[in-house]
Amino acid sequence: MNQVNWKKEVEVRKEELMEDTKGLLRIPSLLDEENAKEGAPFGPEIERALTYLLNLGKESGMTIKNVDGFAGHIEIGSGDDIVGVLCHVDVVPAGEGWSVDPFGAEVKDGKIFARGAIDDKGPTMAAFYGMKIIQELQLPLSKRVRMIIGCDEESNWQCVRHYFKKEEMPSIGFAPDADFPIISAEKGIFDVEFSIKGSDTTENEGLKLISFKSGERLNMVPDRAEAKIQGNGSDDLQQAFETFGKAKGIECQALIENDALILKVKGKSAHGSTPEIGMNAGLLLGEFLNSCSFTGQAKTFLNLLEDVTGEHTGNKLGIAAEDEASGKLTVNVGVIVFKEAEGGKIGMNVRYPVTHDSEVIERILKERAISGDWSMRMIENNPPNYVEENHPLIKTLQKVYEEQTGKKGELMAIGGGTYARSLETGVAFGALFPGREDVAHQKDEHMFVEDLLLASAIYAQAIYELAK
Repeated sequence: MNQVNWKKEVEVRKEELMEDTKGLLRIPSLLDEENAKEGAPFGPEIERALTYLLNLGKESGMTIKNVDGFAGHIEIGSGDDIVGVLCHVDVVPAGEGWSVDPFGAEVKDGKIFARGAIDDKGPTMAAFYGMKIIQELQLPLSKRVRMIIGCDEESNWQCVRHYFKKEEMPSIGFAPDADFPIISAEKGIFDVEFSIKGSDTTENEGLKLISFKSGERLNMVPDRAEAKIQGNGSDDLQQAFETFGKAKGIECQALIENDALILKVKGKSAHGSTPEIGMNAGLLLGEFLNSCSFTGQAKTFLNLLEDVTGEHTGNKLGIAAEDEASGKLTVNVGVIVFKEAEGGKIGMNVRYPVTHDSEVIERILKERAISGDWSMRMIENNPPNYVEENHPLIKTLQKVYEEQTGKKGELMAIGGGTYARSLETGVAFGALFPGREDVAHQKDEHMFVEDLLLASAIYAQAIYELAK
């Protein structure tokens, strides 16, 4: 059965694959805790996306299971061992600046545009069609293949934690939620929040920082920031702000509303694992405000922002680290909030090398918090993931990738965290091909149609090779 022409099998299903992919992309599966309920712990739209995919599996004659709305799975084959394919159907907020409807699944210029197109609904559908091809060809398998569908990957991973409390752990597997060829190393992810109390004092006669807001998620580079300022001298800031914007090459806006000066910055969003390719609007606005004459809690707030402004490696914070397997530590400041009376919060997403000790990071950040009159709360520490290059899983995926693409199946390391790390032995495997721009978490997110088809062929052969 090794003579299957996987690309041809995908091509004959192209129209169906495209329609099913569009259907999933058109569901705005954003976390909605306000409308969460039993069976839909992350809100109705995520539950709808999960049900949509499970129904596709059922219609194809596969075994399906919904695990309390936290996650679900689609299964083919038989045997004691399980090959896991870990995907997710939740997406990050669309943000602004799209040239198309972020949930329209529009196809143009050979690309399909939508939030989730590359992260992770397009790759998920490619993997599903890999299973579908094997199912329809009735290829013999000695193991079960189980697509595990998460619903909270972009937030706190409650989904897979809940799932694996109730369901079996695959012996090996992959997550189609990163880059090709093969991600054998994923950095550790350390989420931390700094906070300071507010102040009701009014003795300062100079500038007052009334409020500051930037960012929605720790794992996104914020592309918008806004501050509200009052006090003597605020009028003089307008010209200085415009000059600052021109010098930085960024879009800045200053306006007066109800005797307050409103300053706005537009940056560029990016995934939190690659802060260097974005423009953090919050840090840019903080950089400008740090040149102004603020005192009290506002100054304390801005001082900490200064420790992460202008670089992404944690050097100013004293946590810089690097190793050969996975590269440099990175820091993304994803959420920045300040209100004069309520205080401030700064949320950071730290991605640390696979050989680094996270306890060192925690200790240094606690020391920084204490020295700056901040409180620090560790939100979550997700350990690194690393699979040795000679492991059979790696060798099989390399073989498949090289046969389907004609290119070398090199091993890579990323700062992103995929569901692969929730497996005992797992790697990230596609679906962003080398040379393609990484548009995950950015405006006009898309996936090339030809890449969707090729990924489907790769996944079909990979699943078969791992489970035959």
